[in-house]
Amino acid sequence: MARADKAADVASMAEHFRTSTATVLTEYRGLTVAQLKTLRRTLGETNNYSVVKNTLTKIAAKQAGVEGLDGLLTGPSAIAFIKGDPVVAAKGLRDFAKINPLLVIKGGYMDGKLLSATEIAKLADLESREVLLAKLAGAMKASLSQAAALFQAPLAQAVRTIEALRVKAEADPSVIGGAGVTAPAAKAVPEIEDAPVSAEVEDSAAETEEAAPVSESDEVTEATDAAPEGAAEIAEDGDTTEG
Repeated sequence: MARADKAADVASMAEHFRTSTATVLTEYRGLTVAQLKTLRRTLGETNNYSVVKNTLTKIAAKQAGVEGLDGLLTGPSAIAFIKGDPVVAAKGLRDFAKINPLLVIKGGYMDGKLLSATEIAKLADLESREVLLAKLAGAMKASLSQAAALFQAPLAQAVRTIEALRVKAEADPSVIGGAGVTAPAAKAVPEIEDAPVSAEVEDSAAETEEAAPVSESDEVTEATDAAPEGAAEIAEDGDTTEG
């Protein structure tokens, strides 16, 4: 292979490493060209499955910043550069390997981490992104339906109550007119009783009475009471003079 061709292959693989969501390294020893074409169709058009040279692949991986693949790049190698859902691609490789045991999954690389063959098998057992999204959408739809039912329940109950009142009003108009409905009795206003005179008021009245000045009528009464004594004295004096 000419130097220019090698440089082009390295640049192409480096770009695949950079733009892939995951890569899976396989050994294809013994697989026919027809089987490889079937595998490529299984992986889909968005993914790329290519037979590679180990030396050039190591250089391309280094240029792309992918580390740890050197130990996997031994023997006949082919790489699946996955551009779509890694789970779907892992399932495709696993299913193809079950039918064609000559395809051996050696390992891979995803999210900056080196993956073993066992980890890729576990990845294939996961549900795909589409399935997870469908389940999430179903769960959200169920939650929204439950919320809508909870919101509509009080409204439906109110509508049924209004309808029942309407039917009852048609049968008995007094239900709406208010006939036969006894108004609640007004609360009786408590009678205002004469407030008892407090002890302080009585004491104040007594003090006022004691402090009141003596009236003229009282003075006249005292003078009248004192007059007989004076008259008696004058009478006695008169008797003494006549003698």
